[in-house]
Amino acid sequence: MQVRVADDIRLKIETGTLGPSDQLPTLDELAADHLVSLAVARKAVDLLKQQGLVITIQGKGTFVRERPTARRHGIDRYAKSRWRSGQAILTAEAELQGHRAGQLIRELAETAAPAGVAERFKIPVGTPVWVRRRTTLVDDRPNQLADSYFELDVVNGTRIREDDTGPGGSYARLEESGFELDEITEEWSVRMPTGPESAALRLPAGTPVVDLFRTTFDTMGRPVEVMLAVIAGDMVQMSYRFKIPD
Repeated sequence: MQVRVADDIRLKIETGTLGPSDQLPTLDELAADHLVSLAVARKAVDLLKQQGLVITIQGKGTFVRERPTARRHGIDRYAKSRWRSGQAILTAEAELQGHRAGQLIRELAETAAPAGVAERFKIPVGTPVWVRRRTTLVDDRPNQLADSYFELDVVNGTRIREDDTGPGGSYARLEESGFELDEITEEWSVRMPTGPESAALRLPAGTPVVDLFRTTFDTMGRPVEVMLAVIAGDMVQMSYRFKIPD
């Protein structure tokens, strides 16, 4: 029974009868409208929460979740013309879509390379590396926890070790140090968040996260940055356009 009620509400959301931020009827009203018990109505709303379609705000009611409008433009976002002209990648991408972007530094430190990072750098696990841990925000809401790792000889003496990396960000500083950037790999996977991740990203119940491993290589084939980002699943849309390989 709860599936039928949930399906009816989901259809209204998908067709626009219920739009983003619209409030759902109360549980009593849902039960009366669908000729079901209050318990069934509650289970239907819980099912919609699990599907990421609605959120409940204590003391106010249940509302249709707003959907993200900011896109992550896969290949184009790394255009050299952006960061060579002094723009930060995230800021430039957000501004093109009418959004505001920023970041908070969580940690700048020398740390032991975790397994995934060590594998991509091709160094032993535990080797000292430099990490920049940031929380990035779009329109004042956290959208990702981004941790960028660098081998120490790559960043020693650069502003990558400072809070403010300067115009163009880390990529511009790498090129100034003689590492001409040439290639990027991105590896994506989806999972449910941990409790601390849910809190840090302010995730509504039932929202997954996307794990992104990004490795940046120079023209000599050396990996010069490995970034692990945990991205709020309701704030990311991937958009790619590229030539089909022969």
